[in-house]
Amino acid sequence: MNEIQRLDAAAATTARGDAGRAFDVVPWLSRSIAEDAASGRFARWSRSTIVDENTGSPVLDRAVFDRLHDLAGEPSAWPVGNAGLLHVYGYLLSLTPTPYGLKRERWLGPELARAFGLADDAFAPWADGPTLLERVTDAATSLLRSPAAARSEADGEYVTVLSASAGPAALVYARVADDGIRLVTTFPVADAAAVLTTIEATPPAPGAPYRLRWNAAP
Repeated sequence: MNEIQRLDAAAATTARGDAGRAFDVVPWLSRSIAEDAASGRFARWSRSTIVDENTGSPVLDRAVFDRLHDLAGEPSAWPVGNAGLLHVYGYLLSLTPTPYGLKRERWLGPELARAFGLADDAFAPWADGPTLLERVTDAATSLLRSPAAARSEADGEYVTVLSASAGPAALVYARVADDGIRLVTTFPVADAAAVLTTIEATPPAPGAPYRLRWNAAP
């Protein structure tokens, strides 16, 4: 059984609500979470809901959601938790379909890594060395700081940054807080120009401090 097959088996287990068994199937997952927790990496991420904004349904069973946060030592209040934990590791365990496919494909496929200018397997979850969260955090933070990136600040306290202004790109979405930037998510987009146009056309409501996108939670 290769690593993708193991991940498939773990995800199928979580769909049945067996959180403990899932982490036995892919032991590198709990090790990665423990390492990230010890290094304080989850603090660099904001809050997110596990309820998909397109389907209106959670993409993970609550038992798995709770187990993830227990392993990370992160506070949560179903369905809201740590965005890095949910978008990076939680999505790996989700088999819930969305209009854009399975959320875990951003880590298993090459599109996002290529858009960041990285090797196709740069986000292979089980790779030796830095954890997946560490690699994702570094890539997203570098793009946020890049003066060449296309960006929109139309959402108030939230910023969207893309690796290109048109065509395929990596998107990074983050909250600009008083104590620094907190990441929310990153994923590949097919048309960066269309994304930027949509954001500029739908800013926060009058008097609202921000507009939330891509499953961000206040």
